[in-house]
Amino acid sequence: MGAILRILARAIVLVAIGMLIGAAHADPAAPNGQATLSLSATLNGGAGAALTGGLRWRVFGAQPDAVGAHPLIVESALAQPTLTLPPGDYVVHVAFGLASATRRLTLGPEVRSEQLGLSAGAIRIGGTLVDAPIDPSKLSLAIYVPENRNPQGKLVYARAKAGDIIGLPEGSYHIVSTYLDTVGGRFVPTFAANTGKSAAPAPPAILPTNSIVNADIKVPSGKLVDVTLRHRCATLTLKLVNKQGAEALANTTFTVLTPGGDVIRELVGAFPSLVLAEGEYVVIARHDAKTYQSTFEVQSGLDHDVEVVAEEAAKEGP
Repeated sequence: MGAILRILARAIVLVAIGMLIGAAHADPAAPNGQATLSLSATLNGGAGAALTGGLRWRVFGAQPDAVGAHPLIVESALAQPTLTLPPGDYVVHVAFGLASATRRLTLGPEVRSEQLGLSAGAIRIGGTLVDAPIDPSKLSLAIYVPENRNPQGKLVYARAKAGDIIGLPEGSYHIVSTYLDTVGGRFVPTFAANTGKSAAPAPPAILPTNSIVNADIKVPSGKLVDVTLRHRCATLTLKLVNKQGAEALANTTFTVLTPGGDVIRELVGAFPSLVLAEGEYVVIARHDAKTYQSTFEVQSGLDHDVEVVAEEAAKEGP
């Protein structure tokens, strides 16, 4: 009897081990008969590591509706989402900047992982000023595809953000980086300056400056290209004073121009500020029906005050 019991015990152990081995090799079942789908994407057809940001996933029903459109089932901005779906046929689409990939899937009540390969490269853009990184919020970036010798032939990415990884199909691109300025002082709308009519000054706003940097790059498939654009500009504070070092006069209108006469900005206040690209400029100050003029120079990274002295080169305004 003891030998029989030992044989039965061994048989039970072997059956249990066999069940464990079989379970380890079987596809796991999803709970409640649903499909659990984990998604990821790589560059260059799967040769690299999974991407960790900048992806937009959309899952559509495989069967089109009455108007021929595939219904959107679910979407996600996560880099590696895990989705729960009813068993069925689906079309999975992933977008990475301007690059994308699509795959058709048939899902059963299972836990499943799918990785889509993107035939594309990527860029990451940053800016510096005097070798110091520029806050991404102070840069406006646009990406173009050159056409017919025009570097800005076709705008393909209007609101790129510094520091983001942006997916692009392999090819040549032209990048335009514009430094942004928070206007210090009240900004005078151009139409009011041109017509001479009074208008309520606009509140402080984010405006593009004349500090603009361009770059031509090539994006290879499967590679991340880091692009650093070096701006050369400074912040200037404008003042109208009766003598050098004196208190600034309030309610002054300033017009900043290039030496050729192109208007850069008009500002109102005792000491408004603005960002200007490196170079030479003319400033005209108007106060109490009198006009005063001065010239000044901007050197990259050297923020300073620009004083227009009212006692010098004064003339009656119109």
